[in-house]
Amino acid sequence: MKIDTDQNKINHILTHAVEEVFTRQSLEKKLRSGKTLRIKLGFDPTSPYVHIGRAIVLWKLREFQDLGHKVVFIVGDFTALVGDPSDKLSKRPMLTERQVKENIKYYKEQVGKIIDLKKAEFHFNSKWLRKLDFNDVAELAECFSVQQMSHRRNFADRIERGEEISLREFLYPLMQGYDSVQVKADVELGGFDQLFNLKAGRIIQGHYGQPEQDIVVGVMLPGTDGRKMSSSWGNVINILDEPGNMYGKVMSVKDDLIVKYFNFCTRLSEEEISNIERELEGGKNPRDAKMRLAFEIVELYHGDKKAKEAENSFVATFQKGGAPKNAKEIFAEVGSPISEVLVKAGVVASKSDWQRIVLGGGVEIVDREKITDPRAVVSSEMLLRVGKKRFVRITTK
Repeated sequence: MKIDTDQNKINHILTHAVEEVFTRQSLEKKLRSGKTLRIKLGFDPTSPYVHIGRAIVLWKLREFQDLGHKVVFIVGDFTALVGDPSDKLSKRPMLTERQVKENIKYYKEQVGKIIDLKKAEFHFNSKWLRKLDFNDVAELAECFSVQQMSHRRNFADRIERGEEISLREFLYPLMQGYDSVQVKADVELGGFDQLFNLKAGRIIQGHYGQPEQDIVVGVMLPGTDGRKMSSSWGNVINILDEPGNMYGKVMSVKDDLIVKYFNFCTRLSEEEISNIERELEGGKNPRDAKMRLAFEIVELYHGDKKAKEAENSFVATFQKGGAPKNAKEIFAEVGSPISEVLVKAGVVASKSDWQRIVLGGGVEIVDREKITDPRAVVSSEMLLRVGKKRFVRITTK
């Protein structure tokens, strides 16, 4: 495939939803050269789901692919065992191999919603990281000093607070950097919290005699509640969410995030988004803008038909007082803890998320009563309203 060197498209790649390019001059020169570049992006499967915040860099990967470059996606099935300390305020617990195996089940399906897998490389980094022996690790460790690691922002903060940092956490950037060596990356994409790891890749490539990769750092998307989007906080919109659930979650986004979500989570043109922003500034009801936003996001991941169904269901439920006809249906055994049923189905992010919603008065058996005990179990068939927007129909086996 011939490489597209259109300057407007290159400018878009280097600016839209981008926090930083390192180094801009080098990467722009490469993009204008017509040479096929190897563009790397890796995700650790710390959760079974990819949310729309992480999808921002996936869409950036797709933009490089559309120009004709070779995109390389890495599932960090080995690095997930170790745990990325990026932007963590405390030591991240290690995952088990069983947890990682469960989490990667649908990764290819989710990534394939955005990039063309037929034209991409898809790797698991356990393929090469498991082969490293202690000598190899020692050689990688020689690339960095203790001072470099301890000056990393989140490590420095933890040291100042007197909190523990595991030597294991120091090893993580070495492994991510070694991924770049293995796939011979020309460019690596990542979130702003990954900047230290991304730059580590340059150092390690240089150590192994490879040209240093350029870096594109994507913006970080706030969650529906305004905090950093995080599965552990339950403020995420996952790209595999059921259309109605996805639509409802978008409708719960804080009003001051509407334009940001349009910019980073939809494919609308800059002109269209500017018009929406002007309308909001002119007094347009934010609910109407959010309905457009919800439609665009659902359509992006589920298609036009499902987006229209989700919109009609929302209108019937919240503007006409009914219950959604296409509420997510779950089969469960009588006596099963509702928390476990909903976590397994991806309706809530975790048991702690469930407990928070219940104790906040946000769970109701429709037309019956509120659930006030987080330990409540399935006693019969029920239609649940979880929070303001999510409906779940539990059918007993």
